[in-house]
Amino acid sequence: MSHSVKICNVVKRYDDFVAVNDISCEIKQGEFFTLLGPSGCGKTTLLRMIAGFNTIDGGKIYFDDKVINNIEAYKRDIGMVFQNYAIFPHMTVFDNVAYGLKARKVPKSEIEPRVLKALDLVQIMNLKDRKPSELSGGQQQRVALARAIVIKPGVLLMDEPLSNLDAKLRVQMRTIIRKLQRDLNITTIYVTHDQEEALAISDRIAIINSGRIMQVDTPATIYKKPQNTFVAGFIGTSNFMDGKIEQIGPDGVARIKLDAGFEFSIKLKKKYEGRVKISVRPEQFIMNDSGESGLPGEIQMYTFLGDFANYEVKLKNGQIIQANEYTKDIDFVREIGHKVNLGFNPEKVSIFNEEGTEVLS
Repeated sequence: MSHSVKICNVVKRYDDFVAVNDISCEIKQGEFFTLLGPSGCGKTTLLRMIAGFNTIDGGKIYFDDKVINNIEAYKRDIGMVFQNYAIFPHMTVFDNVAYGLKARKVPKSEIEPRVLKALDLVQIMNLKDRKPSELSGGQQQRVALARAIVIKPGVLLMDEPLSNLDAKLRVQMRTIIRKLQRDLNITTIYVTHDQEEALAISDRIAIINSGRIMQVDTPATIYKKPQNTFVAGFIGTSNFMDGKIEQIGPDGVARIKLDAGFEFSIKLKKKYEGRVKISVRPEQFIMNDSGESGLPGEIQMYTFLGDFANYEVKLKNGQIIQANEYTKDIDFVREIGHKVNLGFNPEKVSIFNEEGTEVLS
């Protein structure tokens, strides 16, 4: 039976450096939950605290209603898949997968069917008698995955398991991992710095920066409704533009003027005056010919990518922004030097306070 996981005000310090700074979140039973952030943000440290490899300097971690802070790692009912696979080079695939069962004193009569089932689930049954040196990177990763699930853990922990694979194999393996997790309905906590990977496989994502959680939400919500400029900039591509609120009516509708030369109105969540930042993703721009309403600019560079063309557009204040135009909507690619106007739907973009710490729209 999978566990729910509750992380309450957890802290990890290394001398004066706070690697995990008062983090709290809840992971539902059977959920695929991803810890996402740049290198050094604290995501792996937090995962290792859940695993029992790192001590906890403050706060509590629960599996269901049980505090696990002082429980040894081997008693925590977890399976772990490491970045470097950590499979035994002198053992066959079968013996590698069976190792955890033997360590847990599982009856011999149960070991073989459970190992074969695990190998079948990750589609490497035909490799059971090979040594790791005879396997590709993707096959070794499947061995590590089979070894983690064969013990039927209550929580599966995965620390950047695909980072050593090439791009095509990463896509294949993440699909396998996601299907397997759904079939087994196992609570999974997954660490990565790859935003595309996180969006593709997660039920929910926790964005971490400098030891703190910036936002916890579904992939779609994080992409479409980031809570601050760090999240907006880390997930996908965002164009940030500065502006100021010219006026705000009693109904909360604000008139915003961008420094790049465009005004629009939008209702804010609360009354706010002064400077703002707005975030517009490349696909949110509506590209029109010069003279029509929008941000005036000139194309500096374009890249044709098949289903869409990506443009670098220089605005009249000198800022370079990125805009996409999809080939299904156009019959041509705009050339360098072409004058354009860029519009957008104010209801779709994100508006933040000047510091970028709070979303206003």
